[in-house]
Amino acid sequence: MQTPPQSSIDLPGIKKLRSGKVREVFDLGDTLLFVVTDRISAFDVILPDPIPHKGAVLNQISTFWFKRFDTIPNHLVTEKFEEFPKELQQFGEQLAGRSMIVRKTKPLPVECVVRGYLAGSGWKEYQDSQNVCGIKLPAGLKLASQLPEPIFTPATKAEEGHDENIDMKRCAQILGDEIANRVKTLSLEIYSRGREHAAQKGIIVADTKFEFGTIDGELLLIDECLTPDSSRFWPKDQYAIGQSPPSFDKQFVRDYLETLDWDKTPPAPRLPKDVVEKTSAKYLEAFRRLTDSELATA
Repeated sequence: MQTPPQSSIDLPGIKKLRSGKVREVFDLGDTLLFVVTDRISAFDVILPDPIPHKGAVLNQISTFWFKRFDTIPNHLVTEKFEEFPKELQQFGEQLAGRSMIVRKTKPLPVECVVRGYLAGSGWKEYQDSQNVCGIKLPAGLKLASQLPEPIFTPATKAEEGHDENIDMKRCAQILGDEIANRVKTLSLEIYSRGREHAAQKGIIVADTKFEFGTIDGELLLIDECLTPDSSRFWPKDQYAIGQSPPSFDKQFVRDYLETLDWDKTPPAPRLPKDVVEKTSAKYLEAFRRLTDSELATA
């Protein structure tokens, strides 16, 4: 029997540390339990309608990459529900397929963004100054142009609202020169390897963001990795310079919301059934293409 979409996860007896826009984080003592709900946000507002399978897609795509990049330390302990502690076994319907146990780290206060194409805030900044986060780019680039080489464009994490783009100098001031240079190198390596794999599956990874944390000085890749929520995935066969390609994530949702008389502040409007279904289908398509497998669900 297919489980219904999960908008909120509560596990009686298990301490919840926080709820993000999408993830619920529980304290297991020496480790954390990450549970990915089916919530979806747009314009920094959580919408009332969950997207079926979204949480499982995000969880299992991250797991796919963590295992593929096994030479790069990450926080994953296990995503296999049968290996979860005994006290969690009663919550199989809520957890199986959409959760992972991870090591506790001290997250770095910087988002590690890598851009291979010009889009989003990078495109806006380029139009104003021909720079992105202090990096001078060639003249004449257009929306969705591929950059000569991928660039590292960090951002500070905002508790509320949008993150703020910063240059490498500011990143080094926040993290220290050594850590800043290490996360830059790792981010570019992970992006390049991920982009190469995705390209073979007909997906362009236009840009993405990573998070890192430390345990006793060891640097680990944490949070999520190369998912449709943390990246811009474009279908290769619909890519064209000068226009924003359709994406494998919230495109249908954003397009629909833009047609409404909504000021992009809570409460958000309900989503029509067809928008929910099309968005779910896009997440599932990204998963199948990238992993060559079917989604594991409870």
